[in-house]
Amino acid sequence: MALIVGRSIADELRNGEAVQGRSLWQDARARFFRNRAATTGLVVLFLVGCFALFGQHLAAWSNEDIDWNLLGSVEELGGPNWENGHYFGVDELGRDLFARTVQGTQVSLMVGIVGALVSVVIGTLYGATAGFIGGRVDGAMMRTVDILMSIPYMFVLILMLVVFGRSLLMLFIGIGLISWLDMARIARGQTLSIKNKEFVEAAVATGVRPLTIILRHIVPNLLGVVIVYATLLVPSMIIYESFISFLGLGVQEPNTSWGALINSGASQMQYGTLWQIGFPLFFFVITLFAFFFVGDGLRDALDPKDR
Repeated sequence: MALIVGRSIADELRNGEAVQGRSLWQDARARFFRNRAATTGLVVLFLVGCFALFGQHLAAWSNEDIDWNLLGSVEELGGPNWENGHYFGVDELGRDLFARTVQGTQVSLMVGIVGALVSVVIGTLYGATAGFIGGRVDGAMMRTVDILMSIPYMFVLILMLVVFGRSLLMLFIGIGLISWLDMARIARGQTLSIKNKEFVEAAVATGVRPLTIILRHIVPNLLGVVIVYATLLVPSMIIYESFISFLGLGVQEPNTSWGALINSGASQMQYGTLWQIGFPLFFFVITLFAFFFVGDGLRDALDPKDR
């Protein structure tokens, strides 16, 4: 095999043709798209994203409009009906479930993506700084992380929402307050293995400032791990938000989310209105599985030796 490859390269050089190489990112992309589960998950995420962005333009009703003709008899007449424009049916108040599912998808994805982005940025910078500086500074920074991780996360989040009010902003603050801790530990561990590399030592020897070394040399070499962790962190953020909204402490009316829709649908299951919980739960489940499949595919693609 090596002989055949060597002959092909020699033939290209003899004919004056340039040898086309592939970067690590090109190899990772090729490995990723060979993973059928990851590719399917990426397609599902694309479709869910299109549903969140453009679904409102397809809805025949607003998410706040009430169909008074169905109010009071939802269990009999409120199911999916394309003739009156209720593609997913209506909820117990006569509001169009399709439009509310679109809004819930927007809110849940926004919480997941923005919360994961904030966590990744803070955690990466914090962990890279601690790992690069080392010594007592590293010890103090990581002991702070250990102390924060010992605090019951969900209890703190619920307490903040009760004390400071139930709002989307407070939900963002509460989720982002603790969720960066795992990323900080991961980034620190990777930084400890990178800081002794030749290119980092060369930057230190030439007098480059520590902050510049962290931003230009350490953080770019953490991108593989950061991207993989971010894809796995987004579904965690969505689950946290959905759980809080399911308890009635998250997104408040007239806004909604997957958790709030599932909670509302679960309370109406005794009337046989399974569509109220079925459609939001369907989008919730397929999105979580899609993120997990994409995360596993990225992990295998960026680190094929770990398979």
